[in-house]
Amino acid sequence: MQTRYDQINAGNNQYFSAYVSIPDVPNGHAVIVLQEIFGVTPHIREVADRYAQEGYLAIAPDLFWRAEPGLSLSHSKDDMKRAFSVLEQFSEELGVQDIGCTITHAKAQPGIDGGVAIVGMCLGGKLAYLSASRLPVDASLAFYGVGIEKSLDEAAGIKVPMLMFFGGKDKYAAPPVREQIATATRGNHNVRIQVYEDADHGFYTRGDPEVIRWAHAEARAFLNQHLPLRGVPA
Repeated sequence: MQTRYDQINAGNNQYFSAYVSIPDVPNGHAVIVLQEIFGVTPHIREVADRYAQEGYLAIAPDLFWRAEPGLSLSHSKDDMKRAFSVLEQFSEELGVQDIGCTITHAKAQPGIDGGVAIVGMCLGGKLAYLSASRLPVDASLAFYGVGIEKSLDEAAGIKVPMLMFFGGKDKYAAPPVREQIATATRGNHNVRIQVYEDADHGFYTRGDPEVIRWAHAEARAFLNQHLPLRGVPA
């Protein structure tokens, strides 16, 4: 596996950076990894590497490039404050637009002749939800998306397979919020929700290793089903 940074064309002579993890044995598919509010951190790059090790070209775009390019914060009190400050400057509309540009970039890469999936966490989880409704993706995975309940009118527009993960102890997606999301998506057969009752927010990047393994195994099975590997019957 090799890694590099690409420049993604955002139009109007503007470009933003993306971390790219390149598989040793490509499977023809790409995964767009969407960041938490802390930027493209080592945790996010590790998630990208995880998918690259399984054959996916993994691209993690810097979605905060307009406000603070290259942001990579810890979970210290000061960094939390800074992350929320940058988040206030972030436009979801422009973020979805940037994800669309990243999808275009991914499809233009050598050997990508299969599908493109989204994998998002926290802020990226909501953007994965919006992407499933608005963008030309083949599948979407949203880990503990924050704020999905504010865009439930998008649920009917999801026409691709989508799997949402939540932690039962997550205060940012408490039971009433999860129930709102479940109610709004219940009539859409494309959407499935998985709750790990003992998990908290952030479990996929910094949670219990066993929970990470469970969640990733389920995510991998979901992608294998909807982005079939070469030579493997659908």
